[in-house]
Amino acid sequence: MRWIAGVLINAILFVALSGFFDSFHVEGFTGAVIASFVLAILNMLVRPILLILTLPINIFTLGLFTFVVNAMMLELTSFFLDTYIQIDGFGTALLIALLMSLANMVINSVLWSKEPR
Repeated sequence: MRWIAGVLINAILFVALSGFFDSFHVEGFTGAVIASFVLAILNMLVRPILLILTLPINIFTLGLFTFVVNAMMLELTSFFLDTYIQIDGFGTALLIALLMSLANMVINSVLWSKEPR
């Protein structure tokens, strides 16, 4: 249930961020859901390998290189789903990855907090 909620949250973030940036295009909400699903699959399969391979530079940059890995995952998603999501440059992918990471951190802390409200 939590994984599906994460996919839907990322889809909503895709649509919202595509409205803010001209260099980031998403083809409707259905395209955003498909892109979010593929991004989740890539994050499960490819991202751990990339994080292990880039561990020395990630340690040297105190973890900030993780945003670059996230941007690479977005670019890879855009490569596989060119009809649904287009990112015009790596700088845009890096900015989108940063904003999505921050938004996911805030949303997850609100939705999945352990303490009762």
